[in-house]
Amino acid sequence: MKTSIKNILSISLMALLGFVSFRCFGGMRPDGKKSKVSFYSLNYTAMNGSTVSMSEFKGKKVLIINTASKCGYTPQYEELEKLHEQYKDKAVLIGFPANNFLSQEPGTNEEIEQFCKLNFGVTFPLSQKVSVKGDDKSPVFQWLTDETKNGWNNSDPKWNFYKYLINEEGELVSVFPSGKKPLSEDITKLLK
Repeated sequence: MKTSIKNILSISLMALLGFVSFRCFGGMRPDGKKSKVSFYSLNYTAMNGSTVSMSEFKGKKVLIINTASKCGYTPQYEELEKLHEQYKDKAVLIGFPANNFLSQEPGTNEEIEQFCKLNFGVTFPLSQKVSVKGDDKSPVFQWLTDETKNGWNNSDPKWNFYKYLINEEGELVSVFPSGKKPLSEDITKLLK
């Protein structure tokens, strides 16, 4: 009886730790979970006003980041640009500026684009400013945060600079929290 209770407590603790680590530190797609809505059916509006279809990126990994110009994590733009330069043959990085967290992205699209280029030399694609949570959430972030669409992740970004990795087949495979540095091994090993 004592062994049974220990086993139940041990399993419960492991499940709780798994849930907490996903919620606090990001997560990876559980094996066997497939998207229910195709990532490649989505598109976004680029800074120049053109519509970009995610289907253009078939066969490449895609790293989507919700960004902001006045955040403590804003210096990550520098590492994101390095990541873009290092892996641009295998992966596409797309920044989605958003003003959802303490109004840390108040600028216009033109101001955001200029800020990113002048301060961090950003050359990777940026979407026009979007919302990443709430009733006006962009379709891309609706897909990223709804398990009925992406197959497993049901969690909104908790702050700026959340990172979402989609593999070459259009499946969401990992979510990284704001504090995860773009050049960390946890990210780079998945881009190789």
